[in-house]
Amino acid sequence: MFDRILLAVDGSEHSHRAVAATAELAATGKTEVLVLHLQELGVAGRAGPIPLEERSEAADLVNTVADELRSAGVTVHGAAHAVLTRDVAPEIISSAKDFDAGLIVMGTRGMSDFAALLIGSVAHKVIHHAHCPVLVTR
Repeated sequence: MFDRILLAVDGSEHSHRAVAATAELAATGKTEVLVLHLQELGVAGRAGPIPLEERSEAADLVNTVADELRSAGVTVHGAAHAVLTRDVAPEIISSAKDFDAGLIVMGTRGMSDFAALLIGSVAHKVIHHAHCPVLVTR
């Protein structure tokens, strides 16, 4: 159905559901999946960007998800890199374009409607700005 899928993961329960959905969608064996995890960097004034998680944790998450998909017979590539928190959605969209993805799959953290209205969610931003369809799992 899709030749290439970008799977954005963050380790949350909703993200685990996105992995399962991707495995099902890519079950044909002809779909390539890019597992992407963005290690978020917070900004602490003059101190500059501060990692909100360890680089090794980000790499471990990508490797674990990639191994899970490979065991289901999926062709997988993995990537983890750091971006500022405010740049997560644009980076997902840019990575999907670079990978020539026909679909983006991601989980949502279940932010309340009020919080999403105030600050916007990553999933919401990706849905509205992506060049391709977006499947969001809860």
